[in-house]
Amino acid sequence: MSLGDRSRVDLRSDTLTRPTESMRAAMARAEVGDDVYGEDPTVRRLQEQVAALFGHEAALFTPTGSMANVLAVRTLVGPGQEVLCESSAHIARAELGAHAAYSGITMRTWTGDRGAIDQPMIERIFAPDMGPFFVPTTAISVENTHNFGGGSIQPLADLRALRAFADERGVAIHLDGARIWNAHVATGTSLADYGRLADVLAVCLSKGLGAPVGSLVVGSQAAIDETRTWRKRMGGGMRQVGILAAAGLHALEHHVERLAEDHAHARLLAEACGVDPATVDTNIVVVPRADAPGFVRQAAEQGVLVSAVGPTAVRIVTHLDVDTAAAQRAAAVLADLTAGSGRPT
Repeated sequence: MSLGDRSRVDLRSDTLTRPTESMRAAMARAEVGDDVYGEDPTVRRLQEQVAALFGHEAALFTPTGSMANVLAVRTLVGPGQEVLCESSAHIARAELGAHAAYSGITMRTWTGDRGAIDQPMIERIFAPDMGPFFVPTTAISVENTHNFGGGSIQPLADLRALRAFADERGVAIHLDGARIWNAHVATGTSLADYGRLADVLAVCLSKGLGAPVGSLVVGSQAAIDETRTWRKRMGGGMRQVGILAAAGLHALEHHVERLAEDHAHARLLAEACGVDPATVDTNIVVVPRADAPGFVRQAAEQGVLVSAVGPTAVRIVTHLDVDTAAAQRAAAVLADLTAGSGRPT
């Protein structure tokens, strides 16, 4: 099976999905206006719907998840202040230092098992405002699900305990909810329950939900008003973008509950790679390999694309474009490779 073969299975990321025919039709018939003027009716409907889902006052459509995170965090943390986050969080590892470069924000981190909240460590590293001598902590960021934690879900009890600590100390919580939809489907926890635990959220439409573009910042009306100004300042003002917002609306209506299929496929692939499927929370599997790049290369030669996310870690991500038959084909290839090179190390 060559890379040009139509049976190739691409498991590198859930950002690889292509719009379905019904999504394309929704995009084609979208009513549009100038969103910089706040006059695109489809964008407005998307923003209102997402804000309501999470129990917040307002939301703002952005072209990327990284921009949504940068905008969201800067509503809580000023220049020279700090946000606490897990050491492998997307905002710390995968946004190219944007929070420092654009907002003058510093970070300190804790390291949690699979990206988990470590409340005792957070309490130890938390820095109160001690005047013009030390950097104060003004926000805590949590990623749910956690990308580099293998799609791990933050337990609701841990999120509630962190919310109580933040309230006690008078600081805010940012939720990187790029894949919050996966956590919602896997646990049954409502989006509103997740939303009320954060002051501001960033949620993505172009990963598991299958839209081609788009994320949203969700928060208070004041936060979103500020974010709209900064979005324009950062070059993110968009005009007749209802065409893209329509894809998001279609995804919310048709692609949320089906995420359970992706989770089942991820467990199938985990088992093929010798990873306990019970440790797979959602749609991401991290497989330890002695030679991750070599494993990736061998899989690609047999038509299965996966990613090395370190010298000894392979990432597999299921998504809308990988049906059960494709997942089974990929599992057969990965199981043969695993058997030939030994179990995960």
